[in-house]
Amino acid sequence: MRIATWNINSLNVRLPQLLDWLQANPVDAIGLQELKLTDDKFPFMELQAAGYQAVCHGQKTYNGVAILSRHPMRDVVRNIPGLDDEQARVIAATLDTPQGEVRLINCYFVNGQAPDSDKFVYKLRWLSALEAFVKAEMAQHPQLVLVGDFNVAPEDRDSYDPEGLRGTIHHTPQERAHFQALLDMGLTDAFRMFDQPEKSFSWWDYRMLGFQKNRGLRIDHILVSPALKARTTACVVDRAPRKNKQPSDHAPVVVTLG
Repeated sequence: MRIATWNINSLNVRLPQLLDWLQANPVDAIGLQELKLTDDKFPFMELQAAGYQAVCHGQKTYNGVAILSRHPMRDVVRNIPGLDDEQARVIAATLDTPQGEVRLINCYFVNGQAPDSDKFVYKLRWLSALEAFVKAEMAQHPQLVLVGDFNVAPEDRDSYDPEGLRGTIHHTPQERAHFQALLDMGLTDAFRMFDQPEKSFSWWDYRMLGFQKNRGLRIDHILVSPALKARTTACVVDRAPRKNKQPSDHAPVVVTLG
């Protein structure tokens, strides 16, 4: 079984790229972020024709998340229960797979803008609420996967310029501590379970030849629960879609579960 995450950065713009990628990479499920469309504009028919059912939590212009699955989905949750948040950032569903039920939580983490901004305060509050939500979900669902654009580079090796960017957004001690808190509750960063090439990133700025010069960050992550860690056999970043014409600035990340 394979599960992916991809910040698509406008589903309207990049639906053909998504459909092409799914045809070449028929994953069992994928979490999408930054849909940038409302639910009534979501391309359910096109995705169904490609073999995927979908649940979404859209928002005009910004944000928006969805889960696409080849397996039946149920018990859908949109946004973090108990958190007063107008932004569409979280969707969770239980997938009924041949290997048993898997709880998939897909998130578009808050960017935070800058450490001295109100948006950073919002980010830290949001992260605390997410941790409480994930902890409760893990108690109910032993087989759980947390995917998304985390907007956190958890270690120095996840940044093209760790010294120059130290303390800036995505690199702050506070953000990294919240990422570590997710690991401390039993989740595992699937990508780091395996040997990876140096300077492996999942996001590159459109400006200043960011992709061509590999000036990137690894901020898109897949975390697996202890029950799924034992089944995890691979995790990779697929850089190919970043070479497309008018690409998303993010690349898909894919985990393989035996």
